Amino acid sequence: MKPPNSYLKNEETNDRIVDKIDIDGVEISLSPPTTFKTQWIGQDRVQNQLKASWLVLEETDLPLTPRIIGPPGVGKTTMAYSTAKELEKDVYFFQATMDTRPEDLIVTPVVAGQQEIRYVASPLVSAMVTGGVLILDEGNRMAEKSWASLAPLLDQRRYVESTIAGITINAHPDFRMCTTMNTDASTFELPEYIISRLQPVIELDFPTADEEREILRYSVPFAPQQLVNMVVSFLQAAHHDAQPYTVRSGIQVVQYCLKLQQTTGQDQQTALYSAIQQIVGDDGLNYL
Repeated sequence: MKPPNSYLKNEETNDRIVDKIDIDGVEISLSPPTTFKTQWIGQDRVQNQLKASWLVLEETDLPLTPRIIGPPGVGKTTMAYSTAKELEKDVYFFQATMDTRPEDLIVTPVVAGQQEIRYVASPLVSAMVTGGVLILDEGNRMAEKSWASLAPLLDQRRYVESTIAGITINAHPDFRMCTTMNTDASTFELPEYIISRLQPVIELDFPTADEEREILRYSVPFAPQQLVNMVVSFLQAAHHDAQPYTVRSGIQVVQYCLKLQQTTGQDQQTALYSAIQQIVGDDGLNYL
C-alpha cells in the first residue's frame, strides 16, 4: 500500500537502483534504509514495550511514537533497531542535532546537472512513504522549530508539509517512528505539545553484570575472559557510584587494551590501566 497522493518507481543510475516517488507531480528521490549487524542483549521488557507502542489493534487505531530515554551508551538505538528488524521492517535513521532545520527533516533541494533542481527525501520521509521505521536519534538535541514541523505527523493527521517542494506528504499505514533521548545536560527542553505526542516513555538503564558480560563477549569475541570480567567489575562499580561510564565505554576499553598489548608488549593489567585512563579519564582508575 502507498500513500494516496503518490506512486513509487525505480531508476537505475550508475549501477545503483534509486527509488523515487511522485507526490502531486513532484518527483522526489528517496534515501535508502540502513542495515548493520547488531543484536540487542538486554531485557525483553523494553522490547515488548516498544512493540506494544507500534501495535495497531484495528483499522481505526493508530501506532504510538515513544520516547526511549536513558544515559548515553546504554543501547537505546540498538534496542530500537533490533526490535524493528524482528518485525521485519526497513529501518531509517535521522541523527538530530541543535542545527537540524525543518527542511532537513523533510525534503532538501539539490542542484543536479545543468542547474536542474532535484528533491531528495530525508530518511524520515523515506520511511514515511515506504512504510518503514524511523529512529530519530537524540531527539532532545533538536530545537522546537524543527519539532513543530513534525507535529502533524505525530498525531492523527499523519502527514508533513514541505514548503520547499510545495507538497503534503502522507504517511504509509505501516510507518512507525520512535525517538531516543539522552538523560544528560546538553539537550533542549521540549514543549508540552511535542512531549504529549511522544508517548509512551520507555526507560533504559545500565545493564546488569551478566548482560554487560554477554555484550562484551558479543562485541569483542576474541577478548580473554579474564579481561572481560575485569572490565565488567569496573563498570558495575562505576554504575554503583552513578558514574556515566557505559557498556560502550567498556567495549572501547577492552578493544584498546588488547591493541596496546599487541603494539607495546604491555602486560594485561598495565594495558588495562592505560586504556581506562585514556578512554574515561583518570577518575575511572578509582573503580578498578
